Amino acid sequence: MENQIVWVDIPVIDLSRAIEFYSATLKGIVKKEEFEHFTVGILPHAQTNVSGCLVPSPPEQIFTSGPLIYFNVNGRLDDAIKQSEMHGGRLVEDKISLGGHGFRAIIHDSEGNRIALHSNTL
Repeated sequence: MENQIVWVDIPVIDLSRAIEFYSATLKGIVKKEEFEHFTVGILPHAQTNVSGCLVPSPPEQIFTSGPLIYFNVNGRLDDAIKQSEMHGGRLVEDKISLGGHGFRAIIHDSEGNRIALHSNTL
């Protein structure tokens, strides 16, 4: 069975400081990666483990939104969005491409939690 939780974004104010903190705390290298529109710190992980990254964010987002958990809905992103809305959820951010890392949409679940739905394919 595939992991249900596949990723987590951890918002940070100072990416360099956070990379140093998490590298020391987790005793592993947090790798800084630059993409076309953003730069993140990828947390250390094994190939099959759930992983995540440090995402530069404004302070108000950190205190109001916190970490963003990605749930696996591989191959059925549109259906998962539709089902979430039919069962009390709300679309917050429409699906976007994550480059070679698939696609995601952000929703509020039925209880108001902000979560991401992730799929490798549309």
